[in-house]
Amino acid sequence: MFESAIQIFECNDDGTINAPILEPAASVPSKELNPANLVPALNIDQVYKALVLGVKDYFNKMGFKKAILGSSGGIDSAVTLAIACEALGKENVLAILMPSGYSSAHSVDDAVALAHNLGVKYEILPIHTIYDSYLQTLSSLFEGHSFNHAEENLQSRIRGALVMAVSNKLGHILLNTSNKSELATGYGTLYGDMAGGLSVIGDLYKTQVYALAHHINTPTEIIPQNIIHKAPSAELRPNQKDADSLPEYDVLDAILYQYIEEKKSASQIIADTNFPHDVVNKAIRLTTINEYKRHQFCPILRVSSKAFGRGRKIPIVSKS
Repeated sequence: MFESAIQIFECNDDGTINAPILEPAASVPSKELNPANLVPALNIDQVYKALVLGVKDYFNKMGFKKAILGSSGGIDSAVTLAIACEALGKENVLAILMPSGYSSAHSVDDAVALAHNLGVKYEILPIHTIYDSYLQTLSSLFEGHSFNHAEENLQSRIRGALVMAVSNKLGHILLNTSNKSELATGYGTLYGDMAGGLSVIGDLYKTQVYALAHHINTPTEIIPQNIIHKAPSAELRPNQKDADSLPEYDVLDAILYQYIEEKKSASQIIADTNFPHDVVNKAIRLTTINEYKRHQFCPILRVSSKAFGRGRKIPIVSKS
């Protein structure tokens, strides 16, 4: 499966086609539903092959040759970069590192180490001076207001502008590195890290991205262990961690899976998992109010029964 081939499928009376959809390999009882069970239930080798073929087919059929992406030193961009190199060849992929004043030194070092392991070309474009220039320009409007998401998102949008500029100049297609957990909860910046021509891992929850990273590292380490083990962070403010804004991913992903894939209500999820009411309700509320962001997102490679976009169409304005 997920290798180039010619096959014949019969069309049903209702117009659907008996084509295989990548589903979990085993059913997981709701009361045992957590990422520790979700990930083993997923055939991670098939997921990897599906994503590699998806990138390859998208580029071949669209007539694209080369890809670019922002490499942050985080797990999502690392997995995306590894898949892109496998699908397109390392010589056809360019990684752009864009550290800010809030980027840790190890993030840059990790991204460089990853590029070396993959043998891919990379460029470092610091955004410190651009960011300072933006803040200076906005100073009269920002005066009297404390540091908040405006300054955080500005960094992401600067990075988005830079990679799109290189994309336009060199003719490289920008690969998006957002995962399904982020897309569900709106943990991404429109016209910033949500930019791209194709979303590679947008149908994988964060915990599944980690499982894919371990698979990529078998038998030879490609993704540095520090990328896998450090706490996830957007690094848009001092000492920022994803857990500051979101539930821990092991809990969040279990809630999102039941809400999105299994279409359960908040009360059903609480009854089945005993997760706190406020945590479940927050995850569902974030998913509901951020539909407008997903409507502006790029195409996603689908590997589940409920990928955002064509796999799950929800009105922008709705009640959970």
